[in-house]
Formats: sequence, C-alpha cells, structure tokens
Amino acid sequence: MKISSLILCFIAFIGCYSSYLFSQKSINNSIHGFQIPADSLIKIGEKHQEKGDLAKSIEFFEKGLVIYEASKDYKKIGDCYSYIAISHYYNADYPNAISNFEISRKNYERVGYTKGISSINNNIGGIYNHIGNYVKSLEYYQNVLKNEKRTGNKDIIAATTQNIGVIYTKLEDYEKAIEYLYKANEIFYLLKDEKGIAQNLTSLAHISIKQKKYDEAQNKLEKSLKIITKKKDDQLKLDVLLNLGLLYHKQSFLKKSLEYYKDCLLLSKKMDNRQYLSESKIAIGKIYNQFNENKSAINYCKSGLNIANEINSLSLKKDACDCLYEGYKCVGNTKLALNYFEKSKLFKDSLNINETSNKMMSMEFQNKQLLDSLAFVNKQHAVQLKHTQEIHEREKQRNYILGTLGLIVLLAGGLYNRLNFVRKSKKALQFEKERSEKLLLNILPEEIAEELKEKGSVNARDFNLVAILFTDFKSFTQTAELMTPQELVEEINICFKAFDLISEKYNIEKIKTIGDAYMAAGGIPIPDDKFLENIVLAGLEMQEFMLIRKYKNDLINKPAFEMRLGIHSGPIVAGIVGIRKFQYDVWGDTVNTASRIESNGTVGKVNISESLYQLLKNSDLFDFEYRGNIHAKGKGNINMYYVEKKSSKKEIFKENELFAKNNS
Repeated sequence: MKISSLILCFIAFIGCYSSYLFSQKSINNSIHGFQIPADSLIKIGEKHQEKGDLAKSIEFFEKGLVIYEASKDYKKIGDCYSYIAISHYYNADYPNAISNFEISRKNYERVGYTKGISSINNNIGGIYNHIGNYVKSLEYYQNVLKNEKRTGNKDIIAATTQNIGVIYTKLEDYEKAIEYLYKANEIFYLLKDEKGIAQNLTSLAHISIKQKKYDEAQNKLEKSLKIITKKKDDQLKLDVLLNLGLLYHKQSFLKKSLEYYKDCLLLSKKMDNRQYLSESKIAIGKIYNQFNENKSAINYCKSGLNIANEINSLSLKKDACDCLYEGYKCVGNTKLALNYFEKSKLFKDSLNINETSNKMMSMEFQNKQLLDSLAFVNKQHAVQLKHTQEIHEREKQRNYILGTLGLIVLLAGGLYNRLNFVRKSKKALQFEKERSEKLLLNILPEEIAEELKEKGSVNARDFNLVAILFTDFKSFTQTAELMTPQELVEEINICFKAFDLISEKYNIEKIKTIGDAYMAAGGIPIPDDKFLENIVLAGLEMQEFMLIRKYKNDLINKPAFEMRLGIHSGPIVAGIVGIRKFQYDVWGDTVNTASRIESNGTVGKVNISESLYQLLKNSDLFDFEYRGNIHAKGKGNINMYYVEKKSSKKEIFKENELFAKNNS
C-alpha cells in the first residue's frame, strides 16, 4: 500500500474562491478571446488535475498565480503553489512537490494562515514517508500535531494521525498502526469525511492482508471501493486496486490478482501517476515469475525499475530488483541475477539507514552463499552428463563445498547474533535516554532543563512581572471524609490532570501542588505578550471544569469538590532549590499575596487583585466586578475583583451542558 492519497486531504483545506471573483474584475487572463478571472483559472486547473492531465493543470495554476502575485494576495498565492505541488506529487516529481509546498508555506506564514501551514507540513511529511525517510516524515507530523493542539482543526489532526498510522504499518508495528488509524477514523466519521473514511479503510485492509485476515481485508476494500466509486476519485481508486491485487496474490489466486494489477496499470497510465505505474508493473512482473513466464516478468520489472529510478523511490527499486533477480535466476543468467540481488540488498539497507553498516557486512556473507550455491547448481548439472567415475569425483567436490558453506553459514549466524545484540543494546540505551529526557522535561521547564544539563546548575532569575495562580478546594476535609482513600486520590488526580492540560493549552507553567492546592505561573521562564490574559483564561476554564465535574458527580450521588481560585501579578524570583528531588519554584511577596487573594475568593469564581485588574481593565476579553476593599490576613486591605469572559450566562450554560454531555 502506498500513501499517495494522503496528499488529497490538502485540497479540502484550500479556501473557496467564489467570494474572491468580485475583487478580480480588473485582474484577469485571456483564453481564446475570453477574459477569465483568476479564480476560474484555478477551478479549470482543478478539473484537469482530477482527470490526471497534470501538465495542463499546472499550466492553469501558474496563470492564476501570475494574477494573484500582481494583486499581492499572499493567501491565494500560497493556494496556487499548493495546487502546483499536488500536481507534481501525483506525477511522482517529489523534489518539485516539496519545493512548491515550501513556497506555499512561506506565503501562508506572511498572512498567519495557520491551518494552511499545518496542511503543508502534513503533505511534506507524507512525501518523506513515501520515499522511506520515516524520521523526517515524523518530524513534520509532530510539528503539525503540536500546532493543532492550539488551533484544534479536526480535519488536519485526523489526516496527520492517519499518516502516523501508515508509518507504523511500514515498520510492521501493526498494533500501534491500528490504534492511530482508528483514532483518525473516529474523527473522519465525526466530520462525515467520506474520502477520509475510504482512505482509512484501505489502510486498515492493508494491515489485515499482512496479518492474513483475508476476509476482513476484502470487506474493508469493498466498502472503500464503493465510497470511491461514488465520489469518482480515481487517485484513491489506484490504492484500492493495488491492495485488491495484493489480497488475491497473498491467497495465491494469481489470475484474479493479475486482473486487479492490470486495472491499476491502465488507470495509472490514464492518470499519469508514475508511482502506481511503477508499482503495478513490478507486481505484474512478480505474477509472471510465478507463472514461469520469466521473460515477460523481466520486461515488466525492468520498465517498473526505470520509473522507480526516475522518481527515486527506494522501496520500488528494491521490489523491482527482487523481481529481476528471480527472473534472471530462472532463465539461467547467473551474472545478472547476482547483480540484481546485490542491488536489492543495497536498496533495502538504504531504507533503514541506522543499520546500513551492519547489514552491509551481513550482505557480504549472503552474496558469497548465493555465488557458491549457483556455482554448485551448474556443477551438479555438468556432473550428470559425464561417466560414473567423473560423477564420483564431482560428488567429493560437492561435499567439500557443502562443508565450506555450512561453516560460512555458522560463522554468519554467529556474526549476525552479535550484531543484533549490539543493535538491541543501542536501541535500549536510546530508549532510556529519551525516557530520562522526557522525565526531566516533565519536572522542569524546557529552558531550565537545558541549562541544568549544560551547566549542572541553574542560576536564580528575577522577573519584574509575572502572574501567580492559586486554587484550593473548599471544605476539603469534610468532603474527603465521604470518600475512600482510593476514591479521594482518584478524584484529586482527575482534577489536577485537567488543570495540567489547561495550563499547557494556555502556555502557563505549573509550579507545584501542595495537598489540595494547585499553583501555576504565567510569564516564566520565557515571558510572552499574552501571558496575563492567558492565565485568567486558564483560571476561568479550571472553574468551568470544576462546575461541570460537580454537576456530573451530583447526578450519580458522588461527593464532589468546590474550588476557590485567585490570581495576583507582580515581581518574583524563580529557580531550583536543593540537589535531590529538586523542583522549579518561585518566591516573593507576590506569591504570598496571590495565596491571600485565593483564600478570600468565592467558590466557582475567579478572584483577582487590584494590580492585575489595572493591567487587564482595557482588555476586550473580560468583564470585571469590583468586590470592595477586603481584608487579607497579613496583608491588610486589598481591592479585589471578580472576572468573567465577555459572554452571556446563557451561552456559558449551553457550552457547559454540551461539554458535560460529551464527557458523560
């Protein structure tokens, strides 16, 4: 299974052009004497792209691009380059596809089109996945998911999740692959994205074929083909046809398999899709090898190899060389058979660059074995043509060769086991290193963790302005008495886990938990322009979570906590204390005052100080309610304010009710 269909998801991300036609009256193009607006040129290009007339589609996209460049509409310029990249992709011209996608991304970055940037990264990751560079591919996918955690574009998250599932399929980690594909499938169904569902069914069917669950695979492929036929999407149909061919091939229904491979070949010619053209020819060649029609097999596989060389697909080069090795071996051309065997091994090693040097050593032994085996077959054939005495001499020679081969196999096995042990040891060390890194980043902010690793210590830092948030459960002791110890820990964990996710969402730093209290800070260790607004938004969302949690617990007569929350802004000192079980902490009067603001708060409300109010009073996001000059223990009287989002209580209730339903 290939992943060319993954790029198709981008077309859905490009904005509708109809509203733009009216602003392009003075900027147009001429074809056959008619003036054609830029948006119409793009639509014509799309039609040619769907038909597989890729050169013509690029021609129209470039005409539209000239018009948009003249008007300096960077969003539309980015769209044009994306369409051009997709046409190059369908033609398996991956360098040009990547180049145009990168230009598209730069134009989206100029106008802050974040959804477009994510879709571009997703598509570039798909190309690297296609050519076997899984590490590079995952880098792009991880960037997409990182960005989409903030924006929440479900269509991009679904496509990226599916792409990661495809990588796990190629790595033969089918359990993990199925996990990611089903996650993507849930979102596709939620979005009613029929093309996404069809792609996902094809990917899951490919795994079923690998696991020899043939009935399950056939059911999924038939469902996928039904959707694709309805949508008239020939690009997606290529993948289904290829997998149907593979399904019957694996079951040794060779004639049925050959029919689907040939259907895929005809359609890939029509669509001018060189990726599938190469793959279907190689698959047909393998079938002909099984029919002992080796000359036909060699012709098909040579043609497939030439295309694979043009598009620089390592996996297809390897498959073609495997096919040619079998073909030439069967027709008795030992020299060419050995040549293609060696090439196949080299391409296989290139697909896994981390083990290339070890596998090259192993390959030398395997080549030696193959050479000796082929020589032995020829000698055995010659022995049968000579008289009895000569046969006797040849048998002695044969036994000597077999003994030598046995020794070589024994040595090769020992060396392979040693190399495999070294590889597993390196993998285990790398895993432990990554786990340690992850643990350190879970304890400390990234910047602080890097300083600690580099210097072995961290200097304390002064911050002139940060915001400190405190929470505390009201009547904690009385509520806790109504729960078992296990239920108490579980309830606190649910609440604090939600707070952690909210803190991460608004880019505020969790400092610590103290019993039933939760403390976080905004503006450290790296301040940003919106940290004051973000920490208030985080506080409001925490209170909303607690209200919903209580609502759900009340429905099942389960004890629930109510919470006070306070925020204060001012200067602090931050750093690491101790040398064992160390943690990142903050000190100063601001921290003490924030604690007093919380203790004088009200359940379900976000209580803020006068200093924070003065910094946010002109914000368009919040409404404030003055509480008065309230006495705070150890601090005297402090002006305090309640803060809420600028939305009606009715709207908030609807949002909370919907959230409660979705999480019930």
